Amino acid sequence: MTDPTRPFSRIKIRTGALVFCGQQVALIRRDRPSGSHYTTPGGNVHTGEDLLDALSRELAEELELDLADATSPELCWIQDSMVTRPGPTPPPRKIHMTFRCHIVPEVRARLATVEYDELPGGGSEPGIVEWIDYQKAVELPLYPLIGRAVSALPAPDAPAGNPYLPSITDENYTWR
Repeated sequence: MTDPTRPFSRIKIRTGALVFCGQQVALIRRDRPSGSHYTTPGGNVHTGEDLLDALSRELAEELELDLADATSPELCWIQDSMVTRPGPTPPPRKIHMTFRCHIVPEVRARLATVEYDELPGGGSEPGIVEWIDYQKAVELPLYPLIGRAVSALPAPDAPAGNPYLPSITDENYTWR
């Protein structure tokens, strides 16, 4: 039996996507007092929700992207995360599932440029949608820690290789 008061005793699943348009990929930049960081568009899977339904919902919410306007999502990487974070509740263990899809410039032109993340207690935090050359992902503070794997792709549609990436822990990541 799990104890919800202990760190990492709850498990959440997050689906995210690398949305490619040519050589560029959409990432969301969040600026905080501790510094900026990037993340893939995506979010937590709701209880009982299908993984691809969650991905579709998150991409619609964050990018205003209808997955019917993209190639079929392809699962590229899975990454386990057990990172300490600030706040009154113990951090969950999170399984990140990163997918990849491709869009054409006409679809990109219709997508959102700002994404608003709801904050506990109300309000929202803006995230700027940036299109970045995918090979520069390794240079960014990107969470989950997929920057090296993304940048190593010889082309945006190249096979992703081993889907299991090293775990994210307090030794290799500091919560921002």
